[in-house]
Amino acid sequence: MMVSKDEYYQALVERHGADNQRIFDEATVAICGLGGLGSNVAICLARVGIGKLLLIDFDLVDVTNLHRQQYKIAQVGMAKTEALRENLLEINPYITVQTHRVKMDESNSLDLIKDADIVCEAFDSPECKSMLADIVFTNFKDKYLVSASGMAGFKSANDIITKKLTSHFYISGDGVSDVNDGIGLVSSRVMTCAGHEAHMIIRLLIGEKNP
Repeated sequence: MMVSKDEYYQALVERHGADNQRIFDEATVAICGLGGLGSNVAICLARVGIGKLLLIDFDLVDVTNLHRQQYKIAQVGMAKTEALRENLLEINPYITVQTHRVKMDESNSLDLIKDADIVCEAFDSPECKSMLADIVFTNFKDKYLVSASGMAGFKSANDIITKKLTSHFYISGDGVSDVNDGIGLVSSRVMTCAGHEAHMIIRLLIGEKNP
């Protein structure tokens, strides 16, 4: 059964309200890093009906990704950008998904995120997190940055929260756990953190600025 664009849109309006859905439909969100955080954030935003998603990552889908990232076993070896685009459009074929298979750095990040209303940071590397924050805060004072820190291990998912650090900077996670300490990443906890990021993005779009 094929669902028309109007049918899909009206179903979202019934859940979110016409004014909110209009905002979502007109929004552009950049997702920087498409691993456990970014791929799950993208799924949430596609289901809400965010009009345009910018997917940025240089990596390929690996079998070790499948326990926590939104990819399928048949997609192992594909570029994450293309695999995730494929999956998102299966869920919601009426959004625009723009992909950039590239490693973000000081030379290209500004151009990659310039059209986004909100930037979602979903990197593994602290250096990459810091680099992106510097780019956003230096060049885009009115852009929101939603980031994450700490989601590893088997501890309670209730430890994961979202904090407002500045007027345009929000961070989700427990702020403590670190996969580099040998603590494994568990899908349910990673998805909880990604859900926090996605929900903060949604709230910011409709003008709700408190976590």
